[in-house]
Amino acid sequence: MATQYGIRGTTAKGIAASVERGVAEGDLGPGVALPPVRRLADELGVSPGTVATAYKELRRRGIVVTRGRGGTVVAAAPAVASRRPPKVPDGLRDLAGGHPDPRLLPALAPPTQLSPGARSHRASPRLERLEDAVRDWLRPDGVPVEHVTFAHGALDLIGRLLAVELRPGDAVAMEDPGYHHLLDLVAALGLRIVPVAVDDEGMRPEALRGALRAGARAVVCSPRAQNPYGGRFSAARRDALVEVLRSEPDVLVVENDHASAIAGAPLRTLTSAGLGRWVHVRTVSKFLGTDLRWAAAACDPVTLARHDGRLLLTSGWVSHLLQATVLGLLNDTTTRALVARAEETYAERRGALLRELGERGIAAHGVSGMNLWVPVRDESAVVNGLRSYGWWIAAGARFRLSSEPGVRISVAELEPADAARLASDFASVLGESEATYGG
Repeated sequence: MATQYGIRGTTAKGIAASVERGVAEGDLGPGVALPPVRRLADELGVSPGTVATAYKELRRRGIVVTRGRGGTVVAAAPAVASRRPPKVPDGLRDLAGGHPDPRLLPALAPPTQLSPGARSHRASPRLERLEDAVRDWLRPDGVPVEHVTFAHGALDLIGRLLAVELRPGDAVAMEDPGYHHLLDLVAALGLRIVPVAVDDEGMRPEALRGALRAGARAVVCSPRAQNPYGGRFSAARRDALVEVLRSEPDVLVVENDHASAIAGAPLRTLTSAGLGRWVHVRTVSKFLGTDLRWAAAACDPVTLARHDGRLLLTSGWVSHLLQATVLGLLNDTTTRALVARAEETYAERRGALLRELGERGIAAHGVSGMNLWVPVRDESAVVNGLRSYGWWIAAGARFRLSSEPGVRISVAELEPADAARLASDFASVLGESEATYGG
């Protein structure tokens, strides 16, 4: 219970502000339970309706969630505080971050011709040459390219679209396990997450059908390099998902192709199947540079109008300097060769660890991308055990909704020569865990 922080206020607005302040300052951490409505009302000398209104506002803004008989608790990723990954302890090999190998990224340099003076680009928010380059990039993969737009990264675009399309309390079908920042974003928008199980081929059709029956108004999925599971759509899986989605033409389908050029798997897109509402999103941060906060998207005309209309009211456009930098890299032959080498290198590193784990009887998943998902019984025991061997990996709890426990290993900087040692240490940790907790 929230006994260490005194909630104050005599109005619904004041009570909500007091709780928000406690969350923002860290006095009310994720999962901390707030007092029951009637008890807090008695303590503050206000009506239960006033407290209920305050809690409703906090729920709407993604700061708290209600768990039925479990009461009202601070959200796992409250909208007033971001969930940062734990700091990597000194001396450990970091395989938790999910970042690309910096040795496989091109050197970033701003364009030599800078925009003269201070002027608005609202009339022409996108560089025409970059639009053409994006169409040339997407078209060979079968993505319709009649309507394209830009954003400040995939999360920026997805967050804007969901905020325009949906209202707090609406349901979104999300991969489980899935990308933790996306899960946090959807929760922070006050939306209800409906988990959809995944396997090596991506979302499971029967699970997606169940999510749509549960009222999901949007679907967010990864066609390849799914994070953290590493799945990718097969042709058969893509067709099966399309059949499910065709029954719900008003549902917005968001296809997040975040790793694209270094995914190590072909794109089998949902967007070419004649769906009513769709958007295909691509970023470049995984293979051109993590500071390039830029995303391209192709979408249906309604989605384009809604996204760009909201963008116009906020930042207005993506920096033309950033656009020019991305354009230069996309057209640079040396950079293209480096990206191709990165895709081959990540596939080699991923395959090496999969083989080494498999030889020791450890099941793992990761047919594309830069991550492996390893099912385990006790995440904490495995994470802490590998820490004692000098490895730092990610516990699966950050990525899971209702799926079974597991851990994520990022292989971007794991040389094949080190894979055997990591697999051997992993097997030792599992043996120690079984000895401690029983096999």
